[in-house]
Amino acid sequence: MRLSRKSEYACLALLELAAHHGRRLVKTTDIARRQGIPREYLAQILNALKAAGYVAAVRGARGGYRLARAPAAISVAEIVRLMDGPLAPVASVSKYFYARTPIARSRKLRLLLKDVRDYTARLMEGTSFADLV
Repeated sequence: MRLSRKSEYACLALLELAAHHGRRLVKTTDIARRQGIPREYLAQILNALKAAGYVAAVRGARGGYRLARAPAAISVAEIVRLMDGPLAPVASVSKYFYARTPIARSRKLRLLLKDVRDYTARLMEGTSFADLV
């Protein structure tokens, strides 16, 4: 599994929002500056996170973003799946995005990669943004 830049930035943005959860709204410019994310790209990511129900936005001069759910209720796996799709290294061992691939011809390789998927999923599903703040 390899994270895209979009997943990396989404995780960094959520970390920033988790760090301020329950205290104040965070402006896009502040997230971009503190996390080194290009503002235009951050806006796209925040829109995707908003559409999926992970963040809420308030417009206006005093506006900004906040988490729509508690940081403990958002797992890293959810965000990576939202941004990149499956956690599995190949589609033929994916739990949610299964598709037959050449690796499926080898039972032992398939089982090895399934173990990789299971370990990765267990670790990422068991890690919330509250754990990372």
